[in-house]
Amino acid sequence: MQTARKVEHFLEDPNLSAPLRQIAQKVFDKKRITPEEGQLLFEEGELGFVGALANYIREARHGGRTFFNRNFHVEPTNVCLYTCTFCSYSRLIKKREEGWEYSLQEIMDIIKKYDDEPVTEVHIVGGVLPQYDLQFYSDLFRAIKAHRPGLHVKALTPVEYHYIFKKAKVSYEEGMQQMLDAGLDSMPGGGAEIFHPEIRDQIAGGKCSGEQWLRIHEIWHELGRRSNATMLYGHIERFEHRIDHLEQLRALQDKTGGFQTFIPLKFRNQGNQMSHVPESTVVEDLRNYAISRIYLDNFDHIKAYWPMIGRNVAQLSLSFGVDDIDGTIDDTTKIYSMAGSEEQNPALSTRELVNLIRAVGRNPIERDTLYNVVQDFTDHVFEEDEQFKGYMSLPVVNR
Repeated sequence: MQTARKVEHFLEDPNLSAPLRQIAQKVFDKKRITPEEGQLLFEEGELGFVGALANYIREARHGGRTFFNRNFHVEPTNVCLYTCTFCSYSRLIKKREEGWEYSLQEIMDIIKKYDDEPVTEVHIVGGVLPQYDLQFYSDLFRAIKAHRPGLHVKALTPVEYHYIFKKAKVSYEEGMQQMLDAGLDSMPGGGAEIFHPEIRDQIAGGKCSGEQWLRIHEIWHELGRRSNATMLYGHIERFEHRIDHLEQLRALQDKTGGFQTFIPLKFRNQGNQMSHVPESTVVEDLRNYAISRIYLDNFDHIKAYWPMIGRNVAQLSLSFGVDDIDGTIDDTTKIYSMAGSEEQNPALSTRELVNLIRAVGRNPIERDTLYNVVQDFTDHVFEEDEQFKGYMSLPVVNR
């Protein structure tokens, strides 16, 4: 296998430092690297080196298969009680006229627009406001399931749940059970930011702590359900903060096995309080994907969220440990476009997404949220009328 030969080359390279050769040997032998070795990769691992190791792991696990799903997002509100310095999306209560606040019926109207489309997932996240409470989301999840039982509800982050459960005076355990009973299927990975309090307190003060974020996911996993994980990188954190974050995720995954995929989220600096902080380079983005793939040896999947980094970098990432590039989206998320991402109108038809994956020699596989294969598009020939194409104009309600 060509990727194996590349790793073997590093094992014999006299110009490579002994510690880096030891890391390459561990990867080749399918052994876990330590936090100190992860730190060394961030400090000294060149792009070609970490990329080759990550691609070796990726292809050993998945071959050329690259996953995507057909999904859409619903963002109930972008008005929020919290004032995260990195956020370009939310509007404060005092400026709520600049935002939107959907009612339950308005959210259901959006969902019903997709009744004739072959979507498998609705992804629901948004700002934190008092009216979006435990009863609201219980009613919403039940309404979605009553209307379309087969639509997978992936909804809300621990940031939202922490507030909702505190307001309702219920424990995390009671609250997550209620969400499960109402129809919640899985949790997205948002709100993790950086776990270390030195950084978290500066960029996301007031939100749930890293420990609380991890605990809510742990409870959800104990209920037999799955979730994703993220890390916001490329701002004021240092490499040791990234490793600390990855180590805590790896430790919880050892305990529960409930995480499906890890999604590194690139900090974008437009329209927020951290606009003075330069963004990471593409090289650093790819290194971060690769090192994440090497470090998180107990995670099945690494995802590049194409609306955030753009289609071209998403294609590149498929050679740096990434095996998933999310979904069709259908221009239903504004979280990253409002922060200055390359994708200002993030929508791809299924055909476009398949061709994007094929163009770099990978095999496009449509999955559902739980990574069951829906359709293998490797050799699929599209008919002219066979594509899920969105670009719908969704309502924005100002109140």
